[in-house]
Amino acid sequence: MLDQATYTPRLRALYRDTIKAALKEEFGYKNDMMIPKLDKIVLNMGVGEAVKDTKKVKQAAEELSLIAGQKAVMTKAKKSIAGFRVREEMPLGTKVTLRGDRMYEFLDRLINVAMPRVRDFRGVKPSFDGRGNFAMGLKEHIVFPEIDFDKVDEVLGMDIIMVTTSDVDAEAKALLKHFNMPFNA
Repeated sequence: MLDQATYTPRLRALYRDTIKAALKEEFGYKNDMMIPKLDKIVLNMGVGEAVKDTKKVKQAAEELSLIAGQKAVMTKAKKSIAGFRVREEMPLGTKVTLRGDRMYEFLDRLINVAMPRVRDFRGVKPSFDGRGNFAMGLKEHIVFPEIDFDKVDEVLGMDIIMVTTSDVDAEAKALLKHFNMPFNA
């Protein structure tokens, strides 16, 4: 059993020991506090079938909780939209925000386990928002080893948003590249 007091995730140790120094040299930071770091990772699953069957949102929340390692919360509609048969406060999806050790553990599993299991994988498109945050999507949540795909009723997609402390996309991309994020461009 792991001793929680002394255990440090592999990518957190890599950041502390190697990546910080490499980024400081690459961008010429004067102060260690200027070096960008990962702030949080947000996982989101929208369940379009939730309008017909609310049990699908509960199932998605359970599966997202397995993937993330912490309890997912349901997202609800803010207002009614008759054309989509959506009523206010109707559960439509699920999300979870990861920080600290869980965030680094998830990033490690995403890069080294889940992405190689994606069919016809050629890398991820660098999709930054102009403020140093990276967003990507997965078409199938079953690429994570925590999901037993024999028990999955419906394959769902998921959004993954990585929030960094950087304000510039180039710095955030360099940070993620040092974590071995497989960018295709």
